[in-house]
Amino acid sequence: MTASSMTIRPACTQDAKKLLEIYSYYIENTAVTFEYDVPTPEEFESRIENTLKKYPYLVLEQDGRIIGYAYAGAFHPRAAFAWCAELTVYLERGCRRTGGGRMLYSELERILSEMGIINAYACVACPEKDDEYLTRNSLDFHRHTGFVPVGEFPRSGFKFGRWYSIVWLEKVLGSHIETPGRVIPYPELMNSGRTGK
Repeated sequence: MTASSMTIRPACTQDAKKLLEIYSYYIENTAVTFEYDVPTPEEFESRIENTLKKYPYLVLEQDGRIIGYAYAGAFHPRAAFAWCAELTVYLERGCRRTGGGRMLYSELERILSEMGIINAYACVACPEKDDEYLTRNSLDFHRHTGFVPVGEFPRSGFKFGRWYSIVWLEKVLGSHIETPGRVIPYPELMNSGRTGK
């Protein structure tokens, strides 16, 4: 599998079943996510729908089959944080280290920049030392894609009988000008044809 043979498209609620299959593995078998219970398909569909009201939600396909996804969301609900977004990415088990995650983040960052987002953040779970549930691969991935660690909450998440830390990382996508422009919601950007696609 090569990056050149993979394609990215906007997600839709009809993708929920496959995306939930990908995510379920991480809930049930890893501490990559601190979620304990697998959401219902209806709940997961609602999550996609709510994200798409303002932010991009993308799927990665290989020969028409979904193998990963990434999306952005609000970093914080307060108005002053409007120019910030939190990014998330998941790849199907066995599809990691193929360049797909980098492709998804690159496209997500491009769209967010066009929306007017300036600061991109990621929250990554980290073990004190690698174990069967969690490694530092996600932290390394974000560093390799240009994110910089900006804070750590030691031993703040408990899953599978163990304490794990979270690390917040940041990537600056734009300039911190004196008066930033309005952030354009993703649907408005798509309808305007300004996404470069």
